Amino acid sequence: MRRVALKRFLTTNFLMKSLALTAFWVAISAAQAKESPQASDADRVFGWVENAVLEPWGIQVKAKLDSGALTSSLDARDIETFEREGEEWVRFRLKLENLSSGDVFSDVIERPLYRDLRLRGAGGVDERPVVLIDVCIGDTIYEEQFSLRDRGDMNYPLLLGRRTISHLGVLDVRETFLHETPECNDDTPVVPHESDD
Repeated sequence: MRRVALKRFLTTNFLMKSLALTAFWVAISAAQAKESPQASDADRVFGWVENAVLEPWGIQVKAKLDSGALTSSLDARDIETFEREGEEWVRFRLKLENLSSGDVFSDVIERPLYRDLRLRGAGGVDERPVVLIDVCIGDTIYEEQFSLRDRGDMNYPLLLGRRTISHLGVLDVRETFLHETPECNDDTPVVPHESDD
């Protein structure tokens, strides 16, 4: 008789503890779900490759959205810094195939230096100038930071990093080309750059 009572007690005790533990984990999961940012209906979703247009030149290129990079990067050649009226500027050549026309855009561009980017890697320290450039993606023009480097050996001349992605919306790494090829004009909404400082 005692064995039966003890067995019932242990079984009931085990079930009660199991239910309490399950309830605890359900409550923790619900709290984490509330705290975790999720895509809302207002968030726009972008694939890991999208068409983008560099403004004001109207150059359409394929852009890789890369959450592993913080700062966006643009293929630039013959990069040099110089001084203009007491401020640092950058001169560089854009040599990009315009996907909308098939023509190669090859012009020398001058922009104020926004900042210097220092990257540490297996090969040592790499310094790159960063400038502000307008990029049209989706149906909006974004003024974003772009580090300049020769990306001639890369598949994509334009890489959009986390800073830019955070302004666009949500990245779906399973998809590509979720947006029409952007057509920017004077009526296109512009999101100006916001300093991180």
